[in-house]
Amino acid sequence: MRALATPNKLAEVIGGARLLTDAEALAREIVRIGAQIGLPYVAAAADISSTTPPTGPDGRPFAETLFHWVDPDLRYWEDHGFALRAAFIHASRACSEPFYFAGGRFASWRPNRALDAITAEGPIDTYGVGAAIVAPAYLPGGVIGAVVWATDDEAFDVADAFARHAAELHVLALKFVATYEETVAGSDQPPARLTRREIQCLKWAAAGKTDAEIAELVAISLPTVRFHVTNAARKLRVTGRSQAIQRAATLGYIGSTGAGAASGPVRSKAPSE
Repeated sequence: MRALATPNKLAEVIGGARLLTDAEALAREIVRIGAQIGLPYVAAAADISSTTPPTGPDGRPFAETLFHWVDPDLRYWEDHGFALRAAFIHASRACSEPFYFAGGRFASWRPNRALDAITAEGPIDTYGVGAAIVAPAYLPGGVIGAVVWATDDEAFDVADAFARHAAELHVLALKFVATYEETVAGSDQPPARLTRREIQCLKWAAAGKTDAEIAELVAISLPTVRFHVTNAARKLRVTGRSQAIQRAATLGYIGSTGAGAASGPVRSKAPSE
């Protein structure tokens, strides 16, 4: 005889189903707004690192049911290498704000060197796109999603559409990606809380300093440096120094790893340290 689901498990299943229904409603809104502004073709990825496309409550990919692409024969969601080749996805790794594509190049509301560099890499395979607006969605934990609204009309004034609708499209993309990711990979655990000293040690480590150099800079003992780094890794649920640095950076604890990233109070060693 099958065991009955526990109340917690049942609530989790019901909650997941509700979120998936919410994600479907947002997907429909994505299509509606795209058609309204003249960008009727849509492609979306809830996580560009995943080979699994976002699906609806019926288990079918939105790309088969709600979203339609310029080339109906391009089943990009079944091509596991597509995200590595597509310039629209590649640009989403370099730019966390909305941007657009027109005339063979990427642009945004301000000069953007990263987008210029991608344009300069060479001819962009447009997959039939004449113009498009792309809204990346960066989530906590390092997940990057993206929604692309496109047209096959090269004469479409995408710069004007971008100026009028980019903010609205960005919010909608964030809602869709966040809702869908909460459905498939949500956690009820709060993010790790690092201490000031753990953050300081990780910042110096991210700047390329050895444990011995960090000990000298922060004026604590070498074993204490290692204790703080190890403790931070444990809290972040990762293994080792490099993973702790990467995870802390993703969560916004250590920021830039460039020059000056580890600036902060450096003082004489306290007796308790």
